Amino acid sequence: MKATQAVYPFSAIVGQERMKTALLLNLINPRLGGVLIQGEKGTAKSTAVRAAAQLMPGVDVVNLPVSATEDRVVGTLDIQHALAAGEKRFEPGLLARADGHILYVDEINLLDDHIVDVLLDAAASGVNTVEREGISHSHPSRFILVGTMNPEEGDLRTQLLDRFGLFVEVGGETEVELRMEVIRRRLAFEADPGAFLECYRMEQAELTAQLEAARERLASLVYSDGILELAAQISIAMQVDGHRSDITLVKTAAALAAYRGARVIQEAHLHEAAGMVLPHRMKRTPFAAADNRLETLRETLGRLKPA
Repeated sequence: MKATQAVYPFSAIVGQERMKTALLLNLINPRLGGVLIQGEKGTAKSTAVRAAAQLMPGVDVVNLPVSATEDRVVGTLDIQHALAAGEKRFEPGLLARADGHILYVDEINLLDDHIVDVLLDAAASGVNTVEREGISHSHPSRFILVGTMNPEEGDLRTQLLDRFGLFVEVGGETEVELRMEVIRRRLAFEADPGAFLECYRMEQAELTAQLEAARERLASLVYSDGILELAAQISIAMQVDGHRSDITLVKTAAALAAYRGARVIQEAHLHEAAGMVLPHRMKRTPFAAADNRLETLRETLGRLKPA
């Protein structure tokens, strides 16, 4: 097997636990709203996205380049054919290809704001509608939107940040042993991809089974009024706008509970979920670091308890 044909296994990625968890939660519940991954170059962002897709049979990664035009993204209607033949002819775009898969946008902060709006609208509704000259066409477009970005190259508008279900910030490992392991595994993968994949075959299979079980468990999870109350308290305390955060917080906590094998949503699940749901929605001053917002969040969570 050639290195260019192989995908680095998800279970072999060293560290970056919050990013890996966010991706897995979206596989468990594709309606969470996707995830925005922010961090410097070389922190396994793209590797993790491609690797996550390998865990669920039938799920692929559809790449959306930052240079993509609106027609390439949403598709086009052949107006001349419609007028001449009296029937619609639709040329599918990336949103059609992404149905049932992961739609991945690297450097999403460099994408035209209008295209980002289109992506987020389709991700929220599960439907893409194309309208041209009074003719319209709709098709299913249920995908997991994953965007990655380097903040040094620009930021996303606050209104767009809020539309992403989860947010995580990643950085390079700071411990020597972990960095050594990153090097060791990458060199082994490049030297013999087939042998490397075989080493992680059992771990990959176990993780896939865990995700499938979590999907089944999610449907039967129950939550208490105390959990709903705590979710509302957290959002109010963190001064986030609207109610999207409250709903996403509970849904993410439910996915976490299912992933951890729990039968009910617990306070710990809500606290862990808050670390991915709220940082990009919190009031912040320009250039405020995400880790500072997380520290504020942790302090607030420590004071809040359901009545």
